[in-house]
Amino acid sequence: MKITVAGASGLIGTRLCENLRRSGHGVVAASLSLGVDTVTGKGLDAAVAGSDVVVDVTNAASFGDSAALDFFKASTKTLLAAAAEAGVRHYLALSVVGTPRLVESDYLHAKMVQENLIQASGRPYTILRSTQFYEFINGLIDIGAQGDVFRLPSASMRPVAAGDVAAFLAELTAGDPLGDIVEIGGPEQFGIDEVARIYLAANEDERQVITDPSVSYFGVELTQDALLPGPAARMANQKLDDWLYQSMGG
Repeated sequence: MKITVAGASGLIGTRLCENLRRSGHGVVAASLSLGVDTVTGKGLDAAVAGSDVVVDVTNAASFGDSAALDFFKASTKTLLAAAAEAGVRHYLALSVVGTPRLVESDYLHAKMVQENLIQASGRPYTILRSTQFYEFINGLIDIGAQGDVFRLPSASMRPVAAGDVAAFLAELTAGDPLGDIVEIGGPEQFGIDEVARIYLAANEDERQVITDPSVSYFGVELTQDALLPGPAARMANQKLDDWLYQSMGG
């Protein structure tokens, strides 16, 4: 099977390409750094030509303003048009758990627009929503940084290893389009404040975490379960402690 991965140079894209190649698929890696621009369409038709599947794991460079919306609208429309022109049989995209509940966030509003464009396109599709990656915990807890302390809400989350997300994407890529949204989350549930304490302790960072439910999450005030996947979500394998041990060269 020939598969085009848009966003192939990113955290998920690099892992996904490796997984697909190990499984014997022909992979076309497409990203800005490889000469393919999903916004302008430069190099895209050649990257998609003859592909059975397009996997969209592109990401906006900015999370906090209208730039994310501009990116996802333009990129998704361009990718969908290229997929239609090439007769691609399956369009698969990565999104974020909680997106419909958190559209006050500029970034998640942009992801909701992306999902809507895919669903309205008439292309056979699958959308995978993932919870927050372990790899982004550092950026997540930085939202609460105030001097020598972190003020963070206790809202629940099920963070997940990027490798587990890429593996599930590879599995979905090999299957038929679901015409639906599926989810993946990590095997353990924590409060955001609790994740921060675990992460800081593992990095021998003695800064204190103060639980503060009023702190916003990328511009949104969280309810307790806003970041949790539904009961039908795929449960990933790697636990946080194991990932921390592995990521620190253990």
